[in-house]
Amino acid sequence: MELVITGSLGHISKPLTGHLVQNGHSVTVISSNPERIPDIEALGAKAATGTMEDADFLAATFKGADVVYVMEALGLHSFFDHDLDIMAAVRKIAHSYKQAIERSGVKRVVHLSSIGAHTAKGNGILAFHYHAERILQQLPEEVSIKFMRPVGFYYNMFAFIPTIKAQGAIIYNYGGDEKEPWVSPLDIAAVIAEEMEQPFAGRTVRYIASDELTPAEVANVLGEAIGKPDLKWQVITDEQYLNGLLAAGMNPQTAEDFTAMNAARRGRKLYEDYYLHRPVLGNVKLKDFAREFAAVYQQQ
Repeated sequence: MELVITGSLGHISKPLTGHLVQNGHSVTVISSNPERIPDIEALGAKAATGTMEDADFLAATFKGADVVYVMEALGLHSFFDHDLDIMAAVRKIAHSYKQAIERSGVKRVVHLSSIGAHTAKGNGILAFHYHAERILQQLPEEVSIKFMRPVGFYYNMFAFIPTIKAQGAIIYNYGGDEKEPWVSPLDIAAVIAEEMEQPFAGRTVRYIASDELTPAEVANVLGEAIGKPDLKWQVITDEQYLNGLLAAGMNPQTAEDFTAMNAARRGRKLYEDYYLHRPVLGNVKLKDFAREFAAVYQQQ
């Protein structure tokens, strides 16, 4: 099949491209960075250079594709841009995809969404996934869409490292004894590759997760990996967490949205739809990721 992948060679798109090329598909990878072209071609894929906001470029690149994989990405630096409206920026990308899909004639789409996309309220920063899904839902009915909703990525745990080093603990505004799901980008890539190769019909949703652990279990696994078996997960107030983000220079609205997202993890509010459609867990467990976490921890 002729397949188009957005997301350049990111945590998901790179292994996804590898899966699809290995399975004999013709893959075009979209990247905004021309320096990525040699790496894309080294995987056996074709490169297309342009941005997610350029509907004309996207439409031309999508034309003739059997399936396109689309995702919204702004980069970590965006969260610290005080002049950027994150929600508006994501909506702009989603509208660009919608226009490109309509104009290109593509009839099968896989969209990377997220846990929390089932609601517009009470999910903090994740509300932008809800809005992106709603925009793509406006496409004509003959366009089939598979919405992929992974849970929290393992690599987000790298954000734990500064407080572990400075204060000897993982410090967040949520905790408790309830398990919550986490996922490896490798498992996400494997699921998306599978879905791109399977039949499409209408609009579907699939959650993706690798492991389920309590915050205390997360601290235990990571602590063992870095040689701190007594590592604890410390819970602070929403106000304390928000103030920490603001002190780090985060955009005030974004900081409030991150605080609200973590608050929604308390009492499983964020995961209510996930548990109604609980997936089979993937192969990469937290203990597997912990080795990578330990290596990064030692380097910082």
